[in-house]
Amino acid sequence: MFSRLRLENFKAWLDPEDITLRPLTMLLGTNSSGKSSLIQSLLLLKQTARSPDRTVHLNLGGDELNDLFNFGSFEDVLNHSAESPRLFSIEFDFDNRGASRIHKGSFGCSYGQTSSGSVAVQALTLKAEGRQFKAIRREKGAFSILVDDEQLPRAKGRNYAPERSIAFSADAIAVLDKEGQLLEDLSLAIRQELDRTIYLGPLRRKPERDYPWNKSKPGDVGSDGRGAVDALLASTLLRGDEQNYVVDGVSRWLRHMGVADKLEVRQQGRSNRYELIVHREGVACNLRDVGIGVSQVLPVLVVSYFAPKGSTILLEEPEIHLHPLAQSVLAELFVDVSMERGVQFIVETHSEHLFRRMQTLIAKENTSATDVAMYFVKRNGRSAKLCTLEIDDFGRVKNWPDGFFGDALGETREQARLMFERQKTLQQ
Repeated sequence: MFSRLRLENFKAWLDPEDITLRPLTMLLGTNSSGKSSLIQSLLLLKQTARSPDRTVHLNLGGDELNDLFNFGSFEDVLNHSAESPRLFSIEFDFDNRGASRIHKGSFGCSYGQTSSGSVAVQALTLKAEGRQFKAIRREKGAFSILVDDEQLPRAKGRNYAPERSIAFSADAIAVLDKEGQLLEDLSLAIRQELDRTIYLGPLRRKPERDYPWNKSKPGDVGSDGRGAVDALLASTLLRGDEQNYVVDGVSRWLRHMGVADKLEVRQQGRSNRYELIVHREGVACNLRDVGIGVSQVLPVLVVSYFAPKGSTILLEEPEIHLHPLAQSVLAELFVDVSMERGVQFIVETHSEHLFRRMQTLIAKENTSATDVAMYFVKRNGRSAKLCTLEIDDFGRVKNWPDGFFGDALGETREQARLMFERQKTLQQ
C-alpha cells in the first residue's frame, strides 16, 4: 500500500506537504479544492508505467481506450502560481508484501518542459534498503547517474534517460553492476504497486437490460465501472474455488444497505446473454428497472471483492445516488474489506453520513484511528491546503475546520428563532 504522498506545483497543490496514507484514507472538502488531484497524481504515474512506449517520460493521456485520465498539457498540470524553475513533482512511499523482493521503498520524480514542449524527467530518485539512486537531467537530454551521497556520477549520457518515470535504463542498471540488481528490483516493486492501483471514478455507466459474456474474466472494472458486470458474470459462471465469491459479497452489502436482498445472474434462455436480477421483499426485477442507486453502487461493491488482495482502490464519490443509510454503510464496507482482504482504500467523498459512521466505527473499536486517516482539503488562493483531522479513540474530531459540513448548529438556531418569532406574532 502507499504510506506517503507528496506533491509540489502539481495542479492545485503548490506547496509541498507530506500526506500520510493509511489502510483507509478519506479526503473531504469543498468542490474544486484539490481532493481529486491527489488521486490523479497516482493515476498519472500508473498510466505512464503501463505505457507501451518504454522511453516515455510522462504519459499525460489522450488515448480514450487505454488511458485513465487526460491531463492535457504540461501547462495544465503545472500549478499556475509556480515560479522558476517551472517544475512539478510527485513523491510516494510504499509498504507492501508483493511478488517483488523489495517490500518498502520510495519514489520521487520532478518534471519540466523541454524546448519542444514535451514533458521530461528532471530528477528521478528511488530509495530502498538504505540506498539511494538518482538520475539527473543535464544538458541536451543527457542524464547523470548518482548513488547514495556520492558527488561524482557513476555514468553520464543520453542513454541513461529514465524509462516510464519509474525505471532506470538498461545501460544504467548495467553500469551499476551488483547495485543494479537492487535498483531493478526496486523499479519492479514500484511498477507492481502502481499495477495494483485500481480507480473507480464518480461517473459510472447506466445499466443495460442484458449483457453478453465472452466466457473470460475481465482485467479490471474500468474507471466508469464498465467491467463490473463482466466480473459478476465471471464470478457466477466460471468454476473454481472463488465461484460466486464476488456475487455473494455484493449481495451481502446490498442487503446490509437495505436496497436489495440478493443479486442474481440469470441466463436468457439458451443464448449467451445474461441479465442481473435484483431481489427485494419477494419481488425480482431486472437491474434496469430498479432505482439508479443500486446500479451506481454496484461497481463500488464489485471492485471491493474483485480487486486482488493487497490492492489500492481509489474511489471518487462512492456514495453517489445512495440514500443516507446506504451511504453510512459504505464506511463499514471499507473497514471490513480492508481488514479481510488487505485492501487499501483512498476515498474522495462529500458524504457526511459516511464520515459520521466512520467515527462510530472507531468509537466501537471496529477500527482504530491509526488505521484511518481523514483529511479536509480547502483552497487558499491558488493553492490547496490540507487539514489533518485529529480523531481520538472515541471517534471525536478535535479540530473541526470552518464549514466542514455546513453549519448544522447555526441552522438549528435559526429554525428555533423563527419558531419563537412566529409563536410570538400569533399570541399578539
